[in-house]
Amino acid sequence: MAEFEEACRMIKAFMNGEKVEWNGKELQLEWALREPELPMYIAGYGPKALAVAGRVSDGVIIQLADPVIVEWIMATARASAEKAGRDPDALECIVGAPSKVSDDLAQCREEVRWFPAMVSNHVMDLIERYGWDSDIPSELTDFVKARKFYDYKDHSRVGAAHGEFVTDEICDRFTVIGSAADCTKKLRELEAVGVDQFNIYLMTNGQEEVLRAYGAEIIPQFAGVSA
Repeated sequence: MAEFEEACRMIKAFMNGEKVEWNGKELQLEWALREPELPMYIAGYGPKALAVAGRVSDGVIIQLADPVIVEWIMATARASAEKAGRDPDALECIVGAPSKVSDDLAQCREEVRWFPAMVSNHVMDLIERYGWDSDIPSELTDFVKARKFYDYKDHSRVGAAHGEFVTDEICDRFTVIGSAADCTKKLRELEAVGVDQFNIYLMTNGQEEVLRAYGAEIIPQFAGVSA
């Protein structure tokens, strides 16, 4: 983590045209624009990675759409930012997760079940490093107790057999699925806990339909938000 933080500090300065030292050499992108400053976002789930994000980054990327977990992640990062003398409220919150717009909720769940299974790999890493009795919320860790295996040959594939342990509840919590009204409601919940940006992970089937639904029915519900 110390090496990661050092690299992040260097990269942020480097990509904004500042002179940096790395591996004993002085480097500079003289052509890089310094205004406006390019922001750096860091993705993470665990306390140490989030602490780095709070000290170094301009925002946190969160790969799931559970408002409870999002709140904990941002609180952890912002506490680190405040401790480092930075403005904790300046940290942006970016969420990325699968979204499927359809009235067939059961089918939606089947199409996104792979995603919490994928997230479970990161959760298992956290448990290995921090243990079950850490401060990481149970909303993030409990669902992996039913996990049996993970086959990387089917990584991020719809219908992957290793997703069988993922419940309908977890599908609903970790993603944005259902009718246009359901998706809008979920996005409102994320907005209420401070999410600044939502990135859609499109499914293999029906991508154009999902995009059309967002453009015609969902995005217009968020006045003042640029599509």
